[in-house]
Amino acid sequence: MFANSGPWAYPEFAAEMAGTAEELGFESLWTVEHVVVPAGYRSEYPYSRTGRMPGAEEVPIPDPLVWLAWAAARTSRIRLCTGILILPQRNPVITAKEVATLDVLSAGRVTLGVGVGWLREEFDILGVDFATRAGRTDEAIQAMRALWTEDPAAFRGRHVAFEGARSYPRPVQPGGVPIVIGGHSAGAAARAGRLGDGFFPAKGDSERLTDLFAVMRAAAVDAGRDPDTIELSTGVRPTLDDVRRVAALGVSRAIIAPPAFEPAGLRARLERFADEVMAKVS
Repeated sequence: MFANSGPWAYPEFAAEMAGTAEELGFESLWTVEHVVVPAGYRSEYPYSRTGRMPGAEEVPIPDPLVWLAWAAARTSRIRLCTGILILPQRNPVITAKEVATLDVLSAGRVTLGVGVGWLREEFDILGVDFATRAGRTDEAIQAMRALWTEDPAAFRGRHVAFEGARSYPRPVQPGGVPIVIGGHSAGAAARAGRLGDGFFPAKGDSERLTDLFAVMRAAAVDAGRDPDTIELSTGVRPTLDDVRRVAALGVSRAIIAPPAFEPAGLRARLERFADEVMAKVS
């Protein structure tokens, strides 16, 4: 998690992050996104008691898809994931092309994690309506899947509409790139049930995660989907106890933050995590 932030934004460190994680048997890299961080923002970051994102406003956060393309060229097995891409800020037709291209170049290793976003001031700078972000996200997911699977593709919604669209290359993965819904709210959980291949609340205690997973499952049933096919991921502390805690809730992917901010420390701590945690749960 946060694989592309801070010192890992830069080419040598990014290659080190990706290569070390793959070598040690980690399953995936998860990148974050902010096009801009508005100076002195007042929106509350939902994953911190302080209401502020970790790190200073000046911490570099490169474009997640470009960063993953760099990582893809230096790896061969590890999955390349966004956690999350702020989908309603983007043109879904262009995003579908970018993600499909990355999937082709990486031989089918992409997972697209998406969310509605929380930073109103960022939407204002981009000229995107913050109030309609949920509806725009739902339509964008459906539109991208149409572009990946139909020929020619067509979609008509309130915010996105097109017909006769051919977008190539198609993703390597059958049915298109898996789309994981990120978020900590009941709305995000319901969206995952309706539309997601996976659900990724970034963190939460057991009670909160249990409640969110129940909302997701109910929404899936209402939509005529099998909730057991929706993969569950969440962020954890880098301990065996915490990984086992979320596994008991049905989570199949536990995601940790970088345990160090320079290559030597990263390797040492990831090696220890692989020995003390991964080897005991795999």
